[in-house]
Amino acid sequence: MKVALIGPTGFVGTQVLQELLARGHQVVALARDPAKLPAQAGLTVRQADVRHADQVAAAVEGVDAVVSAYNPGWSVPNLYDEFLTGTRATYDGVKRAGVKRLLVVGGAGSLFAAPGVQLVDTPEFPAQWKTGALAAREALNLIRLESSLDWTFLSPAVHLEPGERRGRYRVSLDTPVMDANGPAHVSSADLAVAIVDELEQPQHIRRRFTVGY
Repeated sequence: MKVALIGPTGFVGTQVLQELLARGHQVVALARDPAKLPAQAGLTVRQADVRHADQVAAAVEGVDAVVSAYNPGWSVPNLYDEFLTGTRATYDGVKRAGVKRLLVVGGAGSLFAAPGVQLVDTPEFPAQWKTGALAAREALNLIRLESSLDWTFLSPAVHLEPGERRGRYRVSLDTPVMDANGPAHVSSADLAVAIVDELEQPQHIRRRFTVGY
């Protein structure tokens, strides 16, 4: 496939880029600073600011699918607004370009800890991650309104960590994957495996899912 990747230099995006290229896909990476991405076989870099829908549309035109691993950074001022500006521009730009398939990497905070109670609303949720988690939850709410896109929203495990690629994971939908000690973890490398697996063999069209060991 020819896949556009938003956020190719981030914690998750770098792993997705490697996984896509390793499986032989052609990747169009969107970057505000293309110099941050060294040349690789199968990679095309297009300069674009994902906060602007027209730039997203121009950059993703002609691809088979778009993966958004967009995150403006946990320490940026006005994180909530910045996150949703990029999110809305991405959704709009993908539609303008006529691309149907969109996979969005979101947060774990919108997973349910109990019926009707999302993790981000529990007292134990870490305060330093709350603003970003609330923005990611709104990104999920917004994409659920999209009827013209074949979208998928992937929430990582509660514990997303650096680590090796095992090539395996377990799947849940709106509740965290659990292990004997509580919420499971997953490496960013295996989150990327799950993302590319979903692109190659879609199982969650117009649904959210999550993965963990």
